[in-house]
Amino acid sequence: MAFVTKNDTGMKTVVKGFLTGGTQAFLTYPTEYVKTQLQLQSKTNPEYSGMIDCFSKTWKEHGLKGLYRGAGVRIIGAGFQQMFRWGAYTNLVNMVGRDEKTGKLSPAMNVVCGMGAGICEAVCAVTPVETVKTRVTDDQRRNTGKYKGSGDAIVKILKSEGPLGLYRGAFPTILKQGTNQAVRMPLQVQIFTLISLGDETKKQNPIYNGGAGFLAGCGSVILTQPQDCVK
Repeated sequence: MAFVTKNDTGMKTVVKGFLTGGTQAFLTYPTEYVKTQLQLQSKTNPEYSGMIDCFSKTWKEHGLKGLYRGAGVRIIGAGFQQMFRWGAYTNLVNMVGRDEKTGKLSPAMNVVCGMGAGICEAVCAVTPVETVKTRVTDDQRRNTGKYKGSGDAIVKILKSEGPLGLYRGAFPTILKQGTNQAVRMPLQVQIFTLISLGDETKKQNPIYNGGAGFLAGCGSVILTQPQDCVK
């Protein structure tokens, strides 16, 4: 979806983004859960020695359900995240990104549009979703029983802290998502050009597009992981 054409409308990419984001979150949530547990654990007396240890202990204690604790808000939130990302990116590309003469998107404008899309998704979806996910995950890790689930956490946070309670850590999240998409969008285009040998007819090929997206995602995560840890 990094290759937006003039025929792609904001509505079309919004629908595609929501469905793609929800599916992606459902399939990858266990790894997201493990990552959050490792980030939250004590550094002086760690509960887990690594990803595999965290996964196996969670499975033994809570089963598959434990690995999907807090998944509801994450899956729905990921749908909205992708929806806002691609809706914003498409509109930015078509409104200000393309060269008026050639109709093409330069690498510099791709960075700008990507950053704008990242900021939009951070403000509208990622920050509140990450707040709820992190609190529910930490609640289970500490075994405090403060929240029954994602919905209960949202209600209690709003009651005790108001809407701003869902925006704890907003600045590093905005910084992370803006940087992430500013790197990912142009990087995906460059990687696609390399693996497709410049054949633009393969832009809609799911294998080439998926491969480029996977590698671009890896690159952007490496660059933005420190911000995610601080957040």
